[in-house]
Amino acid sequence: MKNESYVRAPLIIALALLVGIVGFIWKSGGMGVYRSNGSTSSAPNGTSASEPSAKAEDNTEPAASTVKSDDKGSNSGNNSNSDNSSNNRSDEMLAVWVPYMSLSVADDPGEENFKKKFDGIVEASKKHGINALIVHVRPCGDSMFLSDYFPYSHILTGVQGEDPGYDAMKYMVDKTHESGLEFHAWINPLRIKVSETPPELSDYSPYSIWQNDADESNDRYTMEYDGGIYLNPAYPEVREYIIGSIKEIVSRYDVDGIHFDDYFYTDSGEDYDREEYESYLSEHDGEPDDSVMSQLEWRTANINSLISGVYSAIKAENSDVVFGISPQGNIENDLAMGADVYSWGSVEGYCDYLCPQNYFNNENSVLPYNKAVDDWRELVTSDKVKLYIGLGLYKAGSDEDDGTWLERDDNIKTQFEYGRSKNVDGFMLYSFDYLENEQSAKEMEKLMKYLNS
Repeated sequence: MKNESYVRAPLIIALALLVGIVGFIWKSGGMGVYRSNGSTSSAPNGTSASEPSAKAEDNTEPAASTVKSDDKGSNSGNNSNSDNSSNNRSDEMLAVWVPYMSLSVADDPGEENFKKKFDGIVEASKKHGINALIVHVRPCGDSMFLSDYFPYSHILTGVQGEDPGYDAMKYMVDKTHESGLEFHAWINPLRIKVSETPPELSDYSPYSIWQNDADESNDRYTMEYDGGIYLNPAYPEVREYIIGSIKEIVSRYDVDGIHFDDYFYTDSGEDYDREEYESYLSEHDGEPDDSVMSQLEWRTANINSLISGVYSAIKAENSDVVFGISPQGNIENDLAMGADVYSWGSVEGYCDYLCPQNYFNNENSVLPYNKAVDDWRELVTSDKVKLYIGLGLYKAGSDEDDGTWLERDDNIKTQFEYGRSKNVDGFMLYSFDYLENEQSAKEMEKLMKYLNS
């Protein structure tokens, strides 16, 4: 036994050294662990979409949340996303928006045509290192599947409400996951019709139903402005309708995220919802002036109620599904349309990520790109909210913004570099059509070279 212990001693010492070396490499970041992009596991916070009753500044905090702490790293500018020795980062969101125009088979309907088109989108996206698709599944109060809330989208058949004969949503989610990418369902929360899109609303559109039934109390559930039709978030019933339609998606499909874009209140004009605001004022007649909301504060409270309600509903259905919002890059514009981005970026219980549409270059005289990133980096202070940056790939190689995008052919690459220097959590490119496009080819070539170096 004594001689046997002498034989084992060198082995024990060697094993101890090996464990120590592995531990050192692990702590120093040499053995990376892949994390699902933007994913958090959060319990619902119980916030409802009830009628707001306080000034907007007092309504920025949803009910107490039970969101569990996770090891996401700080989003306040101090987190390091990955090993900086490589520009290809496995824990960084690199998404592309796929707008409804890119999906449309309205001119040549059919299941095979749709599948072929979507297969091409997935293939091209994967080739360019994309790890998440932000897919436009509700552009105009419509649906890519048989829904209890909205009619079939016109992009499937050319006619809103017409059954395409297949489940486009299921195919897209399954195909995306089979290819190793995330699928985020992109939704316009309020828009039903803009200009001539869609050309004609279905009888099953909520607008058609509410306008044509005998119930006069729901006639104002939609509002019309500048040729467009929008859901009216002033009504709790409308907010609950939207929330129910989101729960339907999360319960039926294995989506990785729900994604709202920047369409909230359409304009700062006071007329299109004056009737609802005056009703609010009459309910609070006689109260001190400082307890009554201005029209903008009231609108903001309506949107906050919707956003917190959507967040709670998603987490109650599936806590692994993330909820993200892509507001305009100009913060002042967001605030003017009732988008309370300061609360969304600082208070837990509204969203899991913000992705401002920073479609500017540094020559922009109103809001240079670097300044916009700095503003948003400062705005997002909650360690429960990730910050992604939306980049205007569609402007690359174009004469947009007085031709300033033509002054160099590495705008997008340098925007990546600056965003990373500010420790943002990832990027989204608008849009898919410019991943492989002659106009943006030089910019994409330089971006790919940078990411793969």
